[in-house]
Amino acid sequence: MTGDGNSAGLPRTCIIGAGSSGIAAAKALHERGIPFDCFEASDRVGGNWVFENSNGTSAAYRDLFINTSRPRMEYTDYPMPESYPDFPHHTQIAAYFDKYVDHFGFREQIHFQTPVAHASRREDGLWEIELQGGELRLYDALLVANGHHWDPRWPEPAFPGSEDFPGVQMHAHSYIDNSIFTGKRVVVLGMGNSAMDIAVEASYVADSTYLAARQGAWIVPKYVFGKPVDQLRNDARVPFKIRQRMIHQVIKSYTGSPERYGLLKPNHKFGEAHPTISGRILDRIQHGTIAPKPNIASFEGSQVHFVDGTVAEADIVVYCTGYKITFPFFDSGFLAAPENHIELFRRVFHPDIPNLSFIGLLQPLGAIMPLSEAQGAWVGDYLCGDYALPDPGAMRADIKADQEAMRKRYVASKRHTIQVDFDDYLYALAKERAAGAERARAIGFEKSVPERAAALAA
Repeated sequence: MTGDGNSAGLPRTCIIGAGSSGIAAAKALHERGIPFDCFEASDRVGGNWVFENSNGTSAAYRDLFINTSRPRMEYTDYPMPESYPDFPHHTQIAAYFDKYVDHFGFREQIHFQTPVAHASRREDGLWEIELQGGELRLYDALLVANGHHWDPRWPEPAFPGSEDFPGVQMHAHSYIDNSIFTGKRVVVLGMGNSAMDIAVEASYVADSTYLAARQGAWIVPKYVFGKPVDQLRNDARVPFKIRQRMIHQVIKSYTGSPERYGLLKPNHKFGEAHPTISGRILDRIQHGTIAPKPNIASFEGSQVHFVDGTVAEADIVVYCTGYKITFPFFDSGFLAAPENHIELFRRVFHPDIPNLSFIGLLQPLGAIMPLSEAQGAWVGDYLCGDYALPDPGAMRADIKADQEAMRKRYVASKRHTIQVDFDDYLYALAKERAAGAERARAIGFEKSVPERAAALAA
């Protein structure tokens, strides 16, 4: 809620997207009395967690369960029902998001089946939002929450001979259920959570299932010491290297090294790349229903050749090769994320555009939802004048330091351009919000984004 700041004349704000991040931001603005419209292409909230979403962008599949535990995924002020299991099904998550919106009472401000066709920033700094159908609206501020798991990234370049493969080549984004694998020979490429899930599901009905990896990954079980693994203590005040060694030893004691199962040896220490959480993949490999393979080298007819010289006959190849970060409503010359790279202050604020922010544009070791909730509250304080950003130069220096730290810690990959640690991010964000509150107090809670759009629109 607004504190010492003036609650009058709050900036009229546009939110793009009503997925888990968009609704967290909407709730933060709603409780602060900030006037806003949230535009959503679908007919309901929930974004990626709505199976067969009418907006056509959901990556959820029929038997999808979360891989972070319920307490780590829920919003802090609206717990998931205790009747939910430790790792709920996507239908339960989608229902939870619906109830969240109604509990806090801002459904009227969400405009469903209303995609944003174009967003442009005028010379006077206001945002002109063009909706599908041509309607134009003016806003003082723009919050982008369009997600980053909807624009599939295919192998680049394509594997030699793949254009002549007679079978099916598909991206994990199109996967619905394992009925397509019945009686087929399947190759799954990838070592992330989707690759593991799809390979496991294929292994129950396919004639053969191969799991090909471009590089090794650490496999994390869902339970350690009888509790969900993400509920192990992870104090952000303890240096990362110490925590890294401790968690590494725990994981190795439970599962052993990945190469013990025929998987590629990781070329990094635990925590230097996004780990894969799976409670079933090692079991299926040990039972011989999934055969690990290294990266694909090429195709020859229906044969898939791997870089170790082995060959497999295949009917279906599933590429679990990640996603592009794209903003289809922006002109590419205005703002883009080439190679999934975008420079934002603490993953939220653009240092040169004071009335533009992004919610949920990060990849945590943990769930996005509580982080988006914290980001939404942060932006809400900023729009109210209760928080003041550092000057642009300081923000750019902070971004540079963050990028350098990312390069030192994580393996080079398009997947790790927006990576954060769940607890570390929240801890650092809380400190920055406190510092920004002091800056706001020093300037008399002057609003950085003034309210002008309503009068001009009228």
